[in-house]
Amino acid sequence: MDWTDDGIVLGLRKHGENDTIVTLFTHEHGRHLGIVHGGNGRRVRGIYQPGNLVRARWRARLSEHLGSFTCELVRSFAGTALDDALRLAALTSACAVANASLPEREPHAAAYRGFLGFLAVLDASNWPSAYVRWELLLLAELGYGLDLAACAATGSETDLLYVSPRTGRAVSAGAGAPYADRLLPLPAFLIRDAAWDTAAIRDGLRLTGHFLDRHIFASRKEGEPPARTRFMGCMLEKTT
Repeated sequence: MDWTDDGIVLGLRKHGENDTIVTLFTHEHGRHLGIVHGGNGRRVRGIYQPGNLVRARWRARLSEHLGSFTCELVRSFAGTALDDALRLAALTSACAVANASLPEREPHAAAYRGFLGFLAVLDASNWPSAYVRWELLLLAELGYGLDLAACAATGSETDLLYVSPRTGRAVSAGAGAPYADRLLPLPAFLIRDAAWDTAAIRDGLRLTGHFLDRHIFASRKEGEPPARTRFMGCMLEKTT
């Protein structure tokens, strides 16, 4: 068994004295694991940092085997974030969320492209909104997409202000007013070309986090990945 594909490094763990087991989110083969022989070596360690884009070759005797990776670095997105604690927290969170959410060896090309799009703007000012949109896309790819096109109660496509925490459908300001304390805020930037601020990003993270917890992390013994919890904490501390 032998294939070559582009992949984003999601995580790695030590395997024996010198090797590592690397998890990649690949374009055509989904979340895939493989051994990197000599992956603990100083010469190649920088290639396998979470968030880096690599060109990977996977080989195994049988398809069900763990197999091994040989990778070449395409772009070091991890290096982009090293000097900014908040960007680094977002990058680490995105990798952890993908690693915890995606089924193994199941292609999700749209989620892959969305992840790559987030990484591409990590050094730009709009990276926080791109992160939230990527989590929203991930939910849709896994079959838990939110319906934000029209009000669940009235059918109106305007003045959408809330999301039902039960159904994931949008609710207008008028219809949701009596239940506002039980609904999730809907940031305007998720449904139209609108400006956002830190408060809107926090609302977006709470929105996607609620449905990730409900549909995906609830079945995990570990719950939400600690990296996402840390990123959310960093956003709560951010004042501008």
